[in-house]
Amino acid sequence: MSFLFKASDYPQSPGCYLMKDADGRILYVGKSKNLRSRLRSYFTKNHTLRKITQLVDEISSIEVVLVNNESESLLLENNLIKIHKPPYNRALKKDNSGYAYLQLTADPLPRLDVYYRNRKRSQIAADSASLPLHRLGPFKSARFRDALLEFVTEHYGLRTCKTMPKQVCLLYHIGKCSGVCEGKISKSEYLEHTRQASELLANRGQGLIETLYAKMEAYAAKMEFEKAQQMLLSIRNLEQASDKQIVDREAAIDQDVLYFGETHVLVAKVQEGMLRDFQMLELKSADVETAYDQFIMTRYAENSPDELIVNVINDQKLVRAAIRGKTKKLLTITQPKRGLKFDLLQLCKYNYDYRIERLRCGQEQPVP
Repeated sequence: MSFLFKASDYPQSPGCYLMKDADGRILYVGKSKNLRSRLRSYFTKNHTLRKITQLVDEISSIEVVLVNNESESLLLENNLIKIHKPPYNRALKKDNSGYAYLQLTADPLPRLDVYYRNRKRSQIAADSASLPLHRLGPFKSARFRDALLEFVTEHYGLRTCKTMPKQVCLLYHIGKCSGVCEGKISKSEYLEHTRQASELLANRGQGLIETLYAKMEAYAAKMEFEKAQQMLLSIRNLEQASDKQIVDREAAIDQDVLYFGETHVLVAKVQEGMLRDFQMLELKSADVETAYDQFIMTRYAENSPDELIVNVINDQKLVRAAIRGKTKKLLTITQPKRGLKFDLLQLCKYNYDYRIERLRCGQEQPVP
């Protein structure tokens, strides 16, 4: 039976969509700043590409994940494609593709480098052990990221060589490297430069924006207006790169975000700051006051993340004790009122409200 598409079932909002076959296998992951318009294009156009025609023929259901802005949809799509590797997605499947960060390496004399997050669960522990102190990103523009890498490296005199040479190269002679390899500056001086660069990354580039403004004004004072204009463009790009987003963050723990309604709960899995999955589940208990606690104690009886972020809980001490008694793990349960964790809860509420309305209209089935 072919999939019956109704445009009114989907919001005119930014988000990602997961097209699935009759077995629930994810065929394709996409994103849009207007989900209704994008999805309509699959079903109302005469497609000349055989690949798209085949995809549409296999679709049995479409799951959407709503986000706050276009930046979040770009980053979430990148994560979901790398995690699920859908057969109809060609781009972004490789781990060294998509949106990367800038980070200082773990070398004795660090350099600034491009970093792609590893989304393979088996690699997380190894990655965490060598995790650098600070990163900046992720960057939507590879061109801007590379230009920024060059500017920061030059500004702090950081080395660019992967293998340390014994003599300085051309970069030192043209003033783009400090020459630490040949002792032109001491190791302690070089490490101070890397410390300053690390602070800049930790502050999400705010110190860099001020530095760029100073450089732009210096170019303008020397009437080098083309360079000043280019510097202004870099500032604008950096300010955009710092746009608020909550779907791909830096974190050392795993979290589940639970938004409870009267009859269902939406569970969002966040692995080391990366939003991975949404599940709409039915609450079994008829007693609303105990349903929330019972759900948590049942679901996490054998295995739990490091933290649960919830909008409501009846007896937190009882729940924590019950889970610790079975898993021997000290579980953190948070009921935030503001900040990043509250924003995650609000994103869950946003998706819960959309999905519960679809359930009421018989358009979506919860996970048993």
